[in-house]
Amino acid sequence: MKLKRYIVFDFRSVKNSGWVDCDDVTTLVGVNESGKSNMLLALWKLNPVRDGQIDILHDMPVDKLGELRNYDGNTKFITAEFILESKDINILLGKYDFKDNFNENNVHTLEVSRFYDGKYTMLLNGKSVDEYSLLDKVNENKETEVDLGKDLLSMMPKFVYYSNYGNLSSRIYLPHAVEWLKGNSVSGIEKNDEQIRTIRILFDFVNLSPEEILESGRDAIDLANLGNNYMINSPTKEQIAKSEDEKEKRSILLQSASNKLTSSFKDWWKQGNYKFRFMADGDYFTILVSDEKRPVEVDLRLRSTGLQWFLSFYLTFLVESEEAHENAILLLDEAGLTLHPLAQKDLVHFFNRLASKNQLINTTHSPFIVDTDNMDRCKVVYVNEDGLTEVSSDLRKNIKNNLSSVYAVHAALGLGVSDVLLQGCQMVVVEGVSDQYYLNAIKNYLISAKEIRPNKDIVFIPSGGVKNIASISSLIGGKNSDIPYIIIDSDKSGEDLKNKISNGLYKNSKDKILEIKDITGMVYSEVEDLFPYSLFEKPLLKLFKVADEDFDEEYDSSKPIVDQIEEFARNNEIVLASGWKVELAKAVKIQMQKNKPCVDKKTLDNWKELFKKFVD
Repeated sequence: MKLKRYIVFDFRSVKNSGWVDCDDVTTLVGVNESGKSNMLLALWKLNPVRDGQIDILHDMPVDKLGELRNYDGNTKFITAEFILESKDINILLGKYDFKDNFNENNVHTLEVSRFYDGKYTMLLNGKSVDEYSLLDKVNENKETEVDLGKDLLSMMPKFVYYSNYGNLSSRIYLPHAVEWLKGNSVSGIEKNDEQIRTIRILFDFVNLSPEEILESGRDAIDLANLGNNYMINSPTKEQIAKSEDEKEKRSILLQSASNKLTSSFKDWWKQGNYKFRFMADGDYFTILVSDEKRPVEVDLRLRSTGLQWFLSFYLTFLVESEEAHENAILLLDEAGLTLHPLAQKDLVHFFNRLASKNQLINTTHSPFIVDTDNMDRCKVVYVNEDGLTEVSSDLRKNIKNNLSSVYAVHAALGLGVSDVLLQGCQMVVVEGVSDQYYLNAIKNYLISAKEIRPNKDIVFIPSGGVKNIASISSLIGGKNSDIPYIIIDSDKSGEDLKNKISNGLYKNSKDKILEIKDITGMVYSEVEDLFPYSLFEKPLLKLFKVADEDFDEEYDSSKPIVDQIEEFARNNEIVLASGWKVELAKAVKIQMQKNKPCVDKKTLDNWKELFKKFVD
């Protein structure tokens, strides 16, 4: 299953978050105390890998605790919608006869809600699971228990929650670890659940228990239990041999685990080439680390907090996601804030690598952890006028309470432009965000299909409208001493701009003004007209919220599609929401990323013709 979206109710600072659409990577952006963590914690408690118990006293909103605590069975705090993959459907069809209930296009949704009493309710394709007739069984044993809800729950992904507050202790006193991992307290020492969790995860990775490490490290004199009588009696030959064998076994196991961590960590962490060594000395277990620049081994706690954080996170991901047996969904709360800004940018690429196997939702207030190539993945978390947490996908939404939360996104865009200038990327200024989505989708398609091999990263910079293109281009050109390419629509405003800057800013660089009609051969065409109609069919169905067969019949491929969409909406009294062009572009881009469409030759030739104008 894949998480499509979720919504949180009556959980801590959240009354009704609104639906949060989820991608392979989803980033919740907001200031401290905006409620980002609460949005992750509620989802974690839907189906945690471990821990994540519902705590009515602390999870219910304080102002509603007295009212709701006696109605835990009627109060839900989370609803999540999943897309079922075909393999899951086949498993279900093997047990139950749902041929009359499943839709024909093989798109199946499961909506799961959890209540404060721990119970679940489920809707399969909009229908309560309890309503499905259970007609067939795998075998003829009539005593076999058939429970569709239980089967669906077992298929649901597990959630792994990780925060900054559990950095691994690099020097562990084993007797205390033994007691903590048994669930006991240690007199005079404050219990830190997050650190205990990472300690347990570490020993799972080493594949040893603290007791075993303690026992295998005992001296022969301890085995003989001689106390102060060593001068009178000495350990037997067998006791000495046993002690030596146990210590050798422990040394080999720790060396093997050290090599395993060093090798696998190297594939993920790009800020240095590190070597780890686990060492057990008496009652203490220590993690030592070295690298090429500093070859002398030192205790991990003497290295950067960023390295400590990343190692703790890496081990948690490695162990807990494997325990889930299915692809876990990772929930990362304020991940990597102790990392250097360049390492934070690397963390974004790390997230994308993780997302090839595990969906990931992270929270941040750092602009360095906002992926400027995938702004559609960002959701802004803010506190509304009533002091409650809400989430919005509209980063441009003019909410006064939203401004500080969305600052990280605006800063990321500015940093992205600065980074482009510093790294010498190929900049192309476009009119709006929708153009940025479309052209990034084409770029990614052409690169993956090996149709282009750009020497520089191509970055499309939205100007916020055709009227701003000249000023943005002038700013970039002034700093970089190289005026950027621009792509403009072939409508009236685009033509007016072209005439103006051709005699001014671009007087000596007219070849850098790229007009869409020169590619499509269509008068008044826009960026949308670079795409085949087949990529718009599903997004338009959602846009119109009615059957789109009528539009299919009216659509004319020889005319610009945007004008036709607007005319169809007017004629059918359909109100197009503000920013509909951006949402349509986002949907087309996501569709191309997920389905890798087979593009017709004419479209492919047009894309290549456009990109060859600014690709070295």
